[in-house]
Amino acid sequence: MRILYVDVDSLRADHLGCYGYHRRTSPNIDALADAGTRFENMYVSDAPCLPSRTAMWSGRCGFRNGVVNHGGTAAQPFVEGASRWVTDTFHDTSWMACLRSAGYYTASVSTFAERHAAWHWYAGYNEIHNSGREGMDRADEVSPIALEWLERRGREDNWFLHVNFWDPHIPYRTPLEYGNPFENEPIPEWMTEEVWRRGWDGFGPHSPQEPHGYGGEEYFLGFPRFPTTIDSMDAVKQWFDGYDVGIRYMDDHVGHLMEKLDDIGVLDDTAVVIGADHGENMGELNVWGDHQTADDVTCRVPLIVRWPGAPSTRSDTALHYQFDWSATLIDLVGGSVPENWDGESFASFLRDGGDSGRDYLVVSQCAHAAQRSVRFDHDGNAYLYFRSHHDGYKMVDPVMLFDLRRDPHEQNNIADERPEIVRRGAKLLDEWTGKMMKASSTNVDPLMTVLREGPLHVRGSLPKYLRRLHATGRAHHAKRLAERHSGELS
Repeated sequence: MRILYVDVDSLRADHLGCYGYHRRTSPNIDALADAGTRFENMYVSDAPCLPSRTAMWSGRCGFRNGVVNHGGTAAQPFVEGASRWVTDTFHDTSWMACLRSAGYYTASVSTFAERHAAWHWYAGYNEIHNSGREGMDRADEVSPIALEWLERRGREDNWFLHVNFWDPHIPYRTPLEYGNPFENEPIPEWMTEEVWRRGWDGFGPHSPQEPHGYGGEEYFLGFPRFPTTIDSMDAVKQWFDGYDVGIRYMDDHVGHLMEKLDDIGVLDDTAVVIGADHGENMGELNVWGDHQTADDVTCRVPLIVRWPGAPSTRSDTALHYQFDWSATLIDLVGGSVPENWDGESFASFLRDGGDSGRDYLVVSQCAHAAQRSVRFDHDGNAYLYFRSHHDGYKMVDPVMLFDLRRDPHEQNNIADERPEIVRRGAKLLDEWTGKMMKASSTNVDPLMTVLREGPLHVRGSLPKYLRRLHATGRAHHAKRLAERHSGELS
């Protein structure tokens, strides 16, 4: 079996045609979905980039592997101490190590590890290709490397090739000569002027008045698809167009990969998988063009699997962690899922439609904030119970509840209206925490480490942001944040 895994940074599922998007952003990915299985409720256990890929490649959530932040102590895997032999756990039981043990030649085309100093992530690869752009790659800089690899080795059997595209990630940098396929198409209906105005009058890193954080706007002047402020509905459209054009540009290069597989005569015998490291908020919780919260939009990701011989045009609605897919792939190629993994295989579903899925999921965000949330179904509704220990200076309350079927863009916190559902979410979170404590090899909850050190992307920045709020007529928000985070000002 040959396996091509296309890993797209910052790709939210509902901006793909096969997940119901009104714009034609993804014709090549949609064709793969038509020929395979689309997973509706696939979630990363830990967001964003570094925690997400560490979890997927290790088979363990951040609570157990130690990586939940982008910097500080919790950006490194737990030190294994005196029990560590010549090799470590990543060498012995990582996703790639398991595939190699099953007889697969593993290769990656990605700048991810260098961008995040994630050297543990390289464990188990036979071949690594790095364009040297540290995550600022465009698809036209990534796909030639992958196409050359396929020409060189693609006719062989039993390989796994990971190809990492970054185009939907900010700053939007698709070449201007590509044009704008969506120039005359409307943005999603949910993003109304009222929603934008509420965001503009609000606050938070990556809100409309500071969509690049706060300060350093001059850097982004070199990206004309990327407005420096979202000060009107025209700028809102430019922002959505920039993101969607990046998806369409990436999708074109997915098409080039499919053409190469066809040219070398292996397309029908190659499993093709589309995934992402996290989603992307496009105004939800007043975060624009980033992945800063433990919510449904950041943590839900697409997964499309076109597996030779498996039924086509299927949709799976069960709840899965992304590392469940890692476990499933090991199972499908005849390997053994390590005992230290949290991932659980759902290979039986891909083989014969057997039962799959979990009762609930817990997802975390500790790089831009410090949060854990629970995604669960109850009485035919889909809920997200949201618990924030550090808000990352955003417009979020410590406890929130969203009914995702009625409110997929998280506009209405119904925690006060549904206390019984809040209690259920809190109980599930307590249950999960107890399980993780018992299974952990350390006595450390890395979320607590982040609370002591601070989420990397807001650490030490509160005084500067308070000054900006005062300077932009939002002193009432500055007062709220200063009261909530008084300990950070002493």
